[in-house]
Amino acid sequence: MTSRYALFRWNRELAENAGFPADLQPQWNVAPGARVLMLREENGARHADLARWGLTPAWLKDLSRTPAHARTETIVEQPMFRDAFAQRRCLLPANGFYEWLGVRKRPHWVSGGGLICFAGVWEAYPVEGHTYYSVAMLTQAAGDMRRPLILDVQEQAQWLSNATPAARLLELLQLPQARLRVQALANFINDPTCNGPECLTPA
Repeated sequence: MTSRYALFRWNRELAENAGFPADLQPQWNVAPGARVLMLREENGARHADLARWGLTPAWLKDLSRTPAHARTETIVEQPMFRDAFAQRRCLLPANGFYEWLGVRKRPHWVSGGGLICFAGVWEAYPVEGHTYYSVAMLTQAAGDMRRPLILDVQEQAQWLSNATPAARLLELLQLPQARLRVQALANFINDPTCNGPECLTPA
């Protein structure tokens, strides 16, 4: 299951979304609990927001139990996610993500060669008069190593739109994924405080 990803380079199209933070900093080592960039649809247009990676519905009392991931095969039925899936879907832009593979669990960088978008769901929660956002990343079935569900440009628009039929949303959850590049890395990414280009140092 993907517990780390990176967003350190973005294009003009992403930066031109309403709400895009002008002071957004590159991140090479994003982990659950961090503030991450999400895209959601608002009044028919895309809107960028910063959100906590760890879904926090307003009714949740135990804030130590904020899931960072939602499984595609159970999201429709799970009380934690089903309303967000039906009404509050988002995208998480990234340049790639990390996996630990092999017997010795060596870190690897997994990417598509450019900007990619993971499917996600979001919630808003009020704290002392302010509204904060939180997100969970959708992950594929166990046979696909619980990698993030990645959507292409057309699929992204369908995922965000409230006009997309429920049947099509279910199809998006089961789409075959594009082949990704996998590169073995040195161990810098194993340090949770490391958040620079050295995270991508090849092995």
